[in-house]
Amino acid sequence: MTYLGRILFLSILLVFFVKQSEAVCGYESCPETKANMVNIHLVPHSHNDVGWLKTVDQSYYGYKNKIHHAGVQYILDSVVSQLLQDPNRRFIQVETAFFAKWWNVQSETMKKVVTKLVNEGRFEFTGGAWSMNDEADVNYQGVIDQFTVGLKFLNETFGSCGRPRVGWQIDTFGHSREQAAIFAHMGYDGQFFSRMDHNDKDTRMNDLTMEMIWDASESMSGVSLFSGMLYNFYSDTPGFCFDILCTDEPIIDGDSEENNVKQRVDDFISYAKNVSEVYITNHIMVPMGGDFQYEDAKVNYKNMDKLIKYINERQASGSKYNIFYSTPSCYLNSLHQSLESWPNKTQDFFPYAHEKNSFWTGFFTSRPTQKRFERDGNHMLQIAKQLSVLANLTSEQHNKDLDYLRQVMGVMQHHDAITGTEKQAVSDDYDRMMYESIVGASNNARDALRILAKMPDGEFESCLRLNISECAFTKDGADNVLVTLYNPLAHSSTQYVRIPVKEESYQVTDEKGRTVPSEVVPVPWQVLALEYRPNDTQHELVFKAAVNKISSYSIKKVESSEAKHSSLKKINPREDENSETVVENSVVKLVMDNHTGRLKSVEMNGVSEKIVQNFGVYKSHTSCAYTFRQDGDIEVFENDFEFTVYEGSLVKEVHQHVNDWISQVIRIYEGVNRVELEWMVGPIPIDDKLGSEFVTNFKSEISSNGVFYTDSNGRELMKRVKDKREDFVADLSRQPVSGNFYPVTSRIALQDDTKRLILLNDRSQGGASLEDGALEMLLHRRHLFNDGGGVGEALNETQYGKGLIARGKLYLILDSVADGDTVTERKTEKELFLPFWKFFSKTGEVEVTPAKSLPDFNDLPQSVHLLTLEFFSANEILIRFEHFLDKSEGRVISFNIRDIFDSLGGLAIRETTLDGNMPLRDLKRFKFHAQESGTKPSSVEYSTAQHKPLEAVKSDEASLFAVTLYPMQIRTFIIKTE
Repeated sequence: MTYLGRILFLSILLVFFVKQSEAVCGYESCPETKANMVNIHLVPHSHNDVGWLKTVDQSYYGYKNKIHHAGVQYILDSVVSQLLQDPNRRFIQVETAFFAKWWNVQSETMKKVVTKLVNEGRFEFTGGAWSMNDEADVNYQGVIDQFTVGLKFLNETFGSCGRPRVGWQIDTFGHSREQAAIFAHMGYDGQFFSRMDHNDKDTRMNDLTMEMIWDASESMSGVSLFSGMLYNFYSDTPGFCFDILCTDEPIIDGDSEENNVKQRVDDFISYAKNVSEVYITNHIMVPMGGDFQYEDAKVNYKNMDKLIKYINERQASGSKYNIFYSTPSCYLNSLHQSLESWPNKTQDFFPYAHEKNSFWTGFFTSRPTQKRFERDGNHMLQIAKQLSVLANLTSEQHNKDLDYLRQVMGVMQHHDAITGTEKQAVSDDYDRMMYESIVGASNNARDALRILAKMPDGEFESCLRLNISECAFTKDGADNVLVTLYNPLAHSSTQYVRIPVKEESYQVTDEKGRTVPSEVVPVPWQVLALEYRPNDTQHELVFKAAVNKISSYSIKKVESSEAKHSSLKKINPREDENSETVVENSVVKLVMDNHTGRLKSVEMNGVSEKIVQNFGVYKSHTSCAYTFRQDGDIEVFENDFEFTVYEGSLVKEVHQHVNDWISQVIRIYEGVNRVELEWMVGPIPIDDKLGSEFVTNFKSEISSNGVFYTDSNGRELMKRVKDKREDFVADLSRQPVSGNFYPVTSRIALQDDTKRLILLNDRSQGGASLEDGALEMLLHRRHLFNDGGGVGEALNETQYGKGLIARGKLYLILDSVADGDTVTERKTEKELFLPFWKFFSKTGEVEVTPAKSLPDFNDLPQSVHLLTLEFFSANEILIRFEHFLDKSEGRVISFNIRDIFDSLGGLAIRETTLDGNMPLRDLKRFKFHAQESGTKPSSVEYSTAQHKPLEAVKSDEASLFAVTLYPMQIRTFIIKTE
């Protein structure tokens, strides 16, 4: 059909549709089911990775199909045309990134047609975030943001009919409890997934526990989510893939010797019988689709139409099987109406293994530099969003640049992006997008600071290479440089700042002209030896800065006699006859073993403990981007480490050289109650033709009894027990090490009755406690094995012709359990995740004073985090407040936001669900009963908001702006402005 013919055809159909009675979407549009039969919900879908084997654009446009056949634009074209052929047909769309790209180039006629399909519940959005995010490596802030972006597009485009009610996490490599909590707080009724440890799945199939109520928070009551596991992955029923990418038999129903209707129907009913035997109700869901399927949707639908027709025809002969087109939400609706009770789930679904030799724990660390870059992207996104509000940046270009970073960060949450499980060419494209979007958003930040700091000509440049102690702005000298620091946290913060400089003398002054103590310390020689690093600057200027929201510090080169530097003392311990070197300040004491060069003990917070750090490697023939398969025990690097100590009054550093591939700086700052360990690993050698998993471990004498704790996406802590799982017995016979690794997004800890050892990190990594008192972190990976079934190439990252070098930080805290105070850990997490961002300008003679008063968030309770501050629309601001302590650490708190409301120019305020797109007053979720309650519901039940939503206008009394937060609670508001 020609293009004009197609448009005419659609126009005629549109006229026909308009004449129909008012369409309904949501649960009211679900097909009728039959009470005395097995109801088979057939769910057409296409799983479209936002980058994996091909880049995002290649996958959308159908380019480079020799790599992988994928063309999302054609899939959507084809599906829409086929839905118009039969009102019974349905389809679910998941990834809003692809749909938005397609929608924006459609004609008005096509948009009206699709809107009609959405309003009838036949083209239904499921999941609905910008991408189908990973659940192991992501931080909750990135997940919430990308759902906000995706659901906002759907809401603005289709209204309430475009809002998903069900999560569809079918391809993530394990599932986190925090993800379930996020779905619940957004008002979703449930979720479905298809990856689960093989032992767990076998157990659940035997026990009829494939579907469950997931208690998603230990701190907040009533936060639960119905969660269901698919029977056979997310792909088509075996033997019934009717897509052009498949070779299964079509249904041949003509007058032909090839007629296979009876056999095909028999086979499908046999399969449906097997499925129905492991689920509680008389409803089963059968997904029909797979990776990038439905490019020629008429083939799929024509055969599914026949399958439905001939299976249902058998009902006349006594068959008890009823099949129809459906959606995950309609299936969930049927389960809700069944009035059944369900088993409970309290922990999470990590680690995932599809067989006993394949624990998917490698991706917790895969591509460590990209994982760090993603953190930088989120960091800039939060800063640019906040600054845009504070400076009222609303131009088209500003909005465009900020939206681009929002969307790129949405892509980066994808389960083949932040996980590091994509092809190298795709990884390179992700890096390109992140770099471009960060630069664009940093221009927004620059423009905002020019307004807020009264410096219309200020450069306010960002340095994106500080990870190798290099900044283009200071490479020729740091004389008359203004460093403007932006603090994205709610409360004032004091942090140490490091600026790459030449080895000269400097004076640092604050905004009031007061001299600030500073020190110049050397950059480790291993960093200077990086072949591609310009070595104009070989030192770093260190000073302590206190920032509420925005503060500037001036750096001036001076004669050495004028400098307020403390003298830096260099110590070569091997020249000392003592057996140990003590490195200490007023709050932390480190003891180094002079013979081995290793950390020997730590004393802080009134606690002393023997802590020995080692580095080691697990060798592997068959590890890949996804899995960590060790061939044998860890090979610890037993050699003595060379080390040098640099002592100043502000910072004390131990520079260690482990071997040709590993170096580290152990660092303590005056007044800071933690130990910073900046590691550098690579190039990982491959001379032995084996893959390597490089780890570091910390061994103490703490009696942890196999118990340790890891964070869930940066929020609540999950209790882990070595070799144990919550609901099943894991087969660890082949991989006893890999099977005990868990995702660590921000924190891992262990303790006994008196002492607690904590490690915090600067990117997601795999972590474990493989013996009492020990914590181990997987830092870097390099492998030569092509897994053959997934990404299709080895995880062999190179840069400049050599193996990739990664540099990152761990932070160690030793504390007393008697105090029961883990609040400091929480505050440290926030400070490390969103530290000051440094902007550089030339000072000139400009007087730096704020141009206008800024909203003061300092009056918020100390346990309240400003999670989000951003423009939501032209005259609306979205703001989120988070109580970041859990129920063991904090209590219920109340505060008033009237002053913040007024300072932002508020006219009205309304509370919404977590994603910001639905008024909280409209929240109405399915309520499911737990089996442990001993009762079944007598009628369908629903849950609504657990507190009265805040809604007020400018003329209302201040008391109406009171906010109460329970531990771990996040509340989301939209402020309408002038």
